[in-house]
Amino acid sequence: MSSVELLALTAALALTLVHLTAGKLRFLEGIPRSRWLSLAGGISVAYVFVHLLPELQEGQAAFEEEAWLPVLERHVWLIALAGLALFYGLEHLALSSRQQRRDQSGEDATTPAAFRVSIGSFLLYNALIGYLLVHREDTGVVAVVTFAFAMAVHFLVTDFSLQEHHKRAYAHTGRWVVSLGLLAGWAVGLAVELSPAAIAVPLAFLGGGVILNVLKEELPSERRSRFLPFLAGAGGYAALLLAV
Repeated sequence: MSSVELLALTAALALTLVHLTAGKLRFLEGIPRSRWLSLAGGISVAYVFVHLLPELQEGQAAFEEEAWLPVLERHVWLIALAGLALFYGLEHLALSSRQQRRDQSGEDATTPAAFRVSIGSFLLYNALIGYLLVHREDTGVVAVVTFAFAMAVHFLVTDFSLQEHHKRAYAHTGRWVVSLGLLAGWAVGLAVELSPAAIAVPLAFLGGGVILNVLKEELPSERRSRFLPFLAGAGGYAALLLAV
């Protein structure tokens, strides 16, 4: 195993640990929204805008050179839009499913079908992240650590949301399944190396997904989110990324 693959495995295991322990961080619960979750959201969004989007621009150039999928030749950004739209759809499904179950049984959790769709989607989402830990343009220690840290705090945001929607089902099963996605993605990365144009696809999808998953938690008025911690996270991490 190469040093790059070993570093990626270490990062994947660390991210898995975040999934398995995030639900035990009770201080993140409640309204007003925890300032730590707002800080985490700002950090992950900063990574998307400072690192992922510039990489997508390079991926756009690779699309134009290879033209392996003509319909996307000049539209790598459509993939980012697809990622955003998918996770918006998942959020809508979870909310409507919770309302349906409350009306039927009084239980404030999603239906089993909605749970399976959501967890299956986040399994694939995490597999993309696991793969990108192995294959990026820059696989140096600093690049992997900054990416892994941004994804770790992002997982705090998504785990909080998944726990709220799915309740016991996520605590008992879901967190293990999505954690498996990280390791599966890492394993696929050992066996398969995509071209720069192809790697732009998971990068774009991830960028759209991160933006939606953060903003859907920060924007609703009932969350009573905290702007200053969000701003501090976004500004501070952006400054750090530009400095390293």
